[in-house]
Amino acid sequence: MRFIIVGKNMSVTPALESAVKDKLSKLDKFFNQDTEAHVTLSTIKDRHKIEVTIPVKGKIIRSEQVSNDMYVSIDLVEEVIERQLKKYKNKIIDRHQSGGSFQDAYMDADYMDDEEIRIVRSKQFDMKPMYPEDACVQMELLGHSFYVFLNAETEQINVVYKRKGNTYGLIEPEV
Repeated sequence: MRFIIVGKNMSVTPALESAVKDKLSKLDKFFNQDTEAHVTLSTIKDRHKIEVTIPVKGKIIRSEQVSNDMYVSIDLVEEVIERQLKKYKNKIIDRHQSGGSFQDAYMDADYMDDEEIRIVRSKQFDMKPMYPEDACVQMELLGHSFYVFLNAETEQINVVYKRKGNTYGLIEPEV
């Protein structure tokens, strides 16, 4: 695995670069050698954040961790990505497709023995056209973290969601 490590609001010291490579090298057992991992290290006040993005065959494996110590964040991000890969292996790559960036040993292993994805509830509801701002208000009234609606401007299904810092996001399909 190849690493592209950049610093945002900080410089990446050789010790930090070494720590990132050492820790994330544990993921080598899952990926082919030519897979790139994009790592962004940043600090805001006393919060140390690491973002790892690994593009693989049209999908993205991503984790972001924040703590008071950059080395703790590095440890956490590796654990999260490994857990994601084990839990969602069958969802990331369809068994009928080639493994792309993944190693054969990873593709052949079965990690979902004890963690099965189960849909336990299904909902149907009437969708009336509304503007994204109205959808945010409706989401707040319901106490949800996201809300699916029919956009009155585009006449497409959209999703608004709550972000950190009391801001909102809008997900729209590409045309």
